[in-house]
Amino acid sequence: MISAKLIIAPGCPHCPNVLQALSELIKEGAIAELEVSNMALVPEKVQALNIRSVPWIKIGPFELTGSHTKAELQMWIDRVQSDTGMQDYFSELLTMGELKKVIQLVRKSPELFRHFPKMMQNEETPLGAKIGIGAIFEEFQGSAPLQTLIPMLSELLQSKNANLRNDACYYLGLTESCDAVAAIKSLADDETPEVRETVHDALSIIMAKNDTDAAQNI
Repeated sequence: MISAKLIIAPGCPHCPNVLQALSELIKEGAIAELEVSNMALVPEKVQALNIRSVPWIKIGPFELTGSHTKAELQMWIDRVQSDTGMQDYFSELLTMGELKKVIQLVRKSPELFRHFPKMMQNEETPLGAKIGIGAIFEEFQGSAPLQTLIPMLSELLQSKNANLRNDACYYLGLTESCDAVAAIKSLADDETPEVRETVHDALSIIMAKNDTDAAQNI
């Protein structure tokens, strides 16, 4: 069952159209319920949700702002039930420069980290989104959530795409975990010079963050 929330404001030129579109989607059975709030009457809710513009829409886990057509809202409804829906959401946010919002989301729900290696591997992921993923990994360097990605990142080292191997190798270094060493070393003789250089850099990051005895085995 998919529910939606909508926050509107008096005088907003786009709010009536979004409200009408969501109302039609309820009638059609695309969503089960709709909660509508007036921004002027629920300031505490607006502050808690850090809402800065309206219309503000939430469909499943996706938060949207601004004008959206009925077709666009239906697309997000479909994504709620899609295996790649969250990846599409992250991709759009990162492409739009909403890096801080993505960081907040994954900080709150670390299990969402699993989507990033899949986005890296997807050739349709925009370059801006891939750059954003790198910034997120650097933000969470050495963290437990990042270390849980070691198996998924290690699999990417087998890619025929040198850029993907290079990125995955660097991110494995950012885990600061000795558990990533073997996978990183597997690229020591990579055909691409840049990848071989990244192997050295990644191992150096891990070595700098581990005790002397562990470092001797790297």
